[in-house]
Amino acid sequence: MTATATSPEETVPDEDSGERGSLHVNRSVLRKIAAHAADVDPGSARSGRKHTAGAEVSGPDDALRVRLTVALRYPNPVRDAVASMRERVGTELARIAGCRVRSVDVTVSALVPPAAPPRVE
Repeated sequence: MTATATSPEETVPDEDSGERGSLHVNRSVLRKIAAHAADVDPGSARSGRKHTAGAEVSGPDDALRVRLTVALRYPNPVRDAVASMRERVGTELARIAGCRVRSVDVTVSALVPPAAPPRVE
């Protein structure tokens, strides 16, 4: 069995390469992307299943509005943690789903102090 090699000049381009279709990402997936992005942010107080972020997504894919409910680590500055989460959520939704985020509203539901180190005597 012999195969003939073709050079790149001999390959025929696909005529409909510009019309491959569109991508629609379900809103539940967008909510999970936003919540995960908030949870992995350094300011998040998520630990296991406790204090996980909640997310709501509305609007068209080119102007999403995201509403987060999060718990933050205490005594970190709230303003810095929220700004970091807003940026991370917008970046991840654009990178993974190709959506543009118009706004990210954040509600801080709790400030969680660091766990006390175990006492050894």
